[in-house]
Amino acid sequence: MVISSLADSLVRGVETIGDSVSETFFEPVIRLGVTGLARSGKTVFITSLVANLLDRGRMTGLAAQQEGRINAAYLQPQPDDTVPRFDYESHLSALTGPAPHWPDSTRAVSELRLSFKARPAGLLAGLQGPRTIHLDIVDYPGEWLLDLALLDKSFEDWSQETLTRMETRAEAAEYLAQVNATDPSGAHDEPTAQALASSFTTYLNQARDVGFYDCTPGRFLLPGDLAGSPVLTFAPLALSGQSRRKTLHREMERRFEAYKSQVVKPFFRDHFSRIDRQVVLVDALGAIHKGPQAVEDMRRAMADILSAFRPGRNAWLSQLLLGKRVERILFAATKADHLHHTQHPRMTAIIEALTREARDRANFAGAQTAALSLASLRATTEELRSHNGVELPCVRGTLLESGKQAAFYPGELPEDPAHLLGPARNGADSWLDEDYGFMAFAPAHLTLKPGDGPPHIRLDRAVQFLIGDRL
Repeated sequence: MVISSLADSLVRGVETIGDSVSETFFEPVIRLGVTGLARSGKTVFITSLVANLLDRGRMTGLAAQQEGRINAAYLQPQPDDTVPRFDYESHLSALTGPAPHWPDSTRAVSELRLSFKARPAGLLAGLQGPRTIHLDIVDYPGEWLLDLALLDKSFEDWSQETLTRMETRAEAAEYLAQVNATDPSGAHDEPTAQALASSFTTYLNQARDVGFYDCTPGRFLLPGDLAGSPVLTFAPLALSGQSRRKTLHREMERRFEAYKSQVVKPFFRDHFSRIDRQVVLVDALGAIHKGPQAVEDMRRAMADILSAFRPGRNAWLSQLLLGKRVERILFAATKADHLHHTQHPRMTAIIEALTREARDRANFAGAQTAALSLASLRATTEELRSHNGVELPCVRGTLLESGKQAAFYPGELPEDPAHLLGPARNGADSWLDEDYGFMAFAPAHLTLKPGDGPPHIRLDRAVQFLIGDRL
């Protein structure tokens, strides 16, 4: 195990040296990781991001565009032939076609390369011509990112933590009854192992649907071509005493370790460890609507997500000696178009408070972090509606379920985020002052002018923070 880890580190070091030399003397490459938990809008974010970088009429917040230094942007084949290409054209067609609809969500790693011809700024502007800068966008499920925390846990520790959480959740009742009727010290029986894994997977899916975010292992939710394999056929078991050979517990433990070595570590080595800019998308409105427990669970998940990163500055020498680090991290609360713009500052304050612990840790390590609220694709318009003599700031759009037009007021978010985070930390079952509504809107029909990408909210500011310094 130690020799394998040293070998992985050596390989990553050699790759990093090659990448660093290439980027320094030839064409710079920015590897941007895009992740988020379920239904946070990763696919829509990447699609709108690429569309608005190809047609930059709405990207006034991007300094290089505002200063007229981007001569061209174009899509190229990605450098890694073993990774699926992000299906940008199909996703854009889904969003902007005659019958617009939301594209399918992220289910595996994918990649896309967008290249720029841009003139340098400052003193170099008159000395150098346009140079090529590559943006490699890496899309991966946030559920897989949470798996990185498993690398430091034993099967016993993971089982104990997971079973303790499950004790208070109604969704876990069936699995807990099943595991309580199972003897982990008995002889391994494959039908029993499969039944436990199936029941545990059902619990994970149900827990995610009601708003919990600590649903690991992530590949149980998105198995891909691993579905039905032994590496996904294990479940948490409690055992008092020593684990013996050929028992159910020992086999579950072996498969847990195989999951870490054969699934989690390759993901870290091949994709995650090579990222130097990262955006984490957060459906904070959805969590607020589900209640205090979902908000607190999201806060813990954000801290766990950042613990997987290696934040810091990517100076050339530090890349050679230490490997790449994530030097800029953006936490973005999505679906800002579900709120009137007067509430956006409050939404931003909430996402800042939710990620405070994670951002402080990254800032201390030398990374730059930011938080904002955005809408990758604006699906609503704003209006004021009178109700009992009060003007309510509403949004209007096409309802996803019925296809009808409706105006919606979700409730007024508090000025002080502590009014949400306090009850969440204290284990409250519901909000005391107000219930916060949430409505799912379909993408609006678009008529785009030449040179304009899809309408958005603050996508240009997000891009400026993430890659503006490299353009």
